[in-house]
Amino acid sequence: MGMDYKELDIWLKARELVKQVYLLTRVFPKEEQFSLTSQLRRCVISVSSNIAEGCGRQSSKETIHFLHIARGSLFEVETQIILANDLEYTTSDISEILREIERVKKLLNGFINYHKKL
Repeated sequence: MGMDYKELDIWLKARELVKQVYLLTRVFPKEEQFSLTSQLRRCVISVSSNIAEGCGRQSSKETIHFLHIARGSLFEVETQIILANDLEYTTSDISEILREIERVKKLLNGFINYHKKL
């Protein structure tokens, strides 16, 4: 497909989400550094990384495959943030980051649908 992913709103929003998750996880307990903190950070990085990888693929089918992986990672991020909140690891209201995740989901679903029509 060869499009410049760095200009896509979906990639830019996913990249911004990485920053938000890193800021959120800074206050997680030290004992979570190698478990939930690490897992959450890897998952959020996976979203933008798989969008980029999908854009570098040769066919819409391949692109869609990586966009689905990105979407799965996004659902993981959402779940892990909710769990962290349940465990009272967060010191701030998570509603804004959850709204941002919803925005990224909608953009990602639209991008997947766009590629399905190619």
